[in-house]
Amino acid sequence: MDPVIVVGSGPVGLSLALALGGQGVPSVVLDEGPGKDVPRPARTVVLHSDTAAMAERLGCTTLRDEGAHYAAWRTVRRGRDTGRITFDDGPAPLHLPQHALTRGLRAAAAAHPLVQLVAESRVDALEQDDRGVTAHTRGAENTWWRGSFLVGCDGARSTVRKLLGIRFPGRTAVERHAVAALRTELPWPGEALLHREPPQETTARPLPDGVWRLDWLLPGRGELVTPDVLVTLIRDALAGWCGGTTPPYDLLDTGVHTLHHRLARRWRDRRAFLAGDAAHLLGAAGTQGVGEGLRDAENLAWKLALAWHQGASEALLDSYEAERRTAVAARLRAADQAVPVLRGGGGLRTLLPGSARAGEALLTDGHLGRGPLGAPPAYAPPVAVREVPTATEPGGAVANVPVSAPDGSTVPLRDLLGRGRLLVVLVAPGTGVWDRRHWMSAGLMPRLAAAVSALPVRAELLVADGYPGAEAHTVLLVRPDGHLAATFAGVRPAELYEAADSVRMGAPAPLDRSTTTPSAVID
Repeated sequence: MDPVIVVGSGPVGLSLALALGGQGVPSVVLDEGPGKDVPRPARTVVLHSDTAAMAERLGCTTLRDEGAHYAAWRTVRRGRDTGRITFDDGPAPLHLPQHALTRGLRAAAAAHPLVQLVAESRVDALEQDDRGVTAHTRGAENTWWRGSFLVGCDGARSTVRKLLGIRFPGRTAVERHAVAALRTELPWPGEALLHREPPQETTARPLPDGVWRLDWLLPGRGELVTPDVLVTLIRDALAGWCGGTTPPYDLLDTGVHTLHHRLARRWRDRRAFLAGDAAHLLGAAGTQGVGEGLRDAENLAWKLALAWHQGASEALLDSYEAERRTAVAARLRAADQAVPVLRGGGGLRTLLPGSARAGEALLTDGHLGRGPLGAPPAYAPPVAVREVPTATEPGGAVANVPVSAPDGSTVPLRDLLGRGRLLVVLVAPGTGVWDRRHWMSAGLMPRLAAAVSALPVRAELLVADGYPGAEAHTVLLVRPDGHLAATFAGVRPAELYEAADSVRMGAPAPLDRSTTTPSAVID
């Protein structure tokens, strides 16, 4: 079968190509640029636990050396400390320059035998038929490319989206921020800061080697930010945090970022798909566009891989849009409702769950990946199945517990994602100290192993010593992207088969675009 064509070689396109390669699917990545990224220290991304784990699993080696985990999250209002959050109970957000993330993913893609990178090739035509997609490029390769599927990861001005005739409604200039990257010493090494002096709002986020990214919220339609204005913002902020005296600093990069909220009407057109900024734009109130794009890639990759290897139902391919567009639309609605509250409007205060909390709490949720502004999404299970309770809601991202495989190895659960197979996890307290030779032939394991081998899709049997909220002998069925598909009390071969088959077939519910459009979207 022909490879998957990926248009665009930013973080989302490269992640998708690597995720497909990890599941045995070849891809061609078409990039209209030269295949290199200009370093911009002031353009950064924040990865939360699920997206950071995904990037590391894909082989991105720049995360550890060029990224910084927040030591804490500190909030200040009118010069007074109002809160400090540490991350003793879970991974802290990871902050790194976007060019470093892209460079690490590009290096992994260049080394992958199933990924072909093609620079200076701009797509200018698409044709589809029942067996695949043909794309024409101009530039270094003036030729036609044949693919089984095509995914447009080519950014906010997506050529693929335009060629497919898909509308991209939304709101323009939801927020504007002045941004600076600088090297200096601040009183709280490694800790991120949210400082509010309404209507002013400033954030400081650490990077390695004493570098910080500073953001200042600007008036929606304010004047041009001149170099003198930016220097004044920097000096005033540093002096305010350092006892009234501006410390020495080395200015590395600056910019003004205008944040838009947009959502493509459709994310699938037959064998062509949209992902990342080509499908959605967000970023206000601490929301993360790159993180959502990586979730797009992880959701789509296993479905395309199943289609490439075995053939997939239309419902499964449609479920990419149904799940991801719905999740991003909910994020946009939450941000659209939060912004008036945060910026002094207050009229929508009763519409957003929990919005009676202080503005700092709302922004903290967005920046730290929590609540409606930031938490990883939960996708509705495709069919109703027997469930037993766990701390993970049905369709939610599973906890990253240690698991043991039949070969005796013990690894974090998320390390086994993205390999194109379902994961069946038996919760069996005490197995962590047993020799594999004993627990593989004891108790429920023989029956469960037989049930797993009979499933209609590839699956891997694992054992966990425990799982949050789960009783002993609970069986979890986990999708290839790490979302919980079903739970069972003990070994139930028929129900396990039904649940696995429903994952393979996809959600049958029709898409309702009238209810998944963010509030205040412009047609």
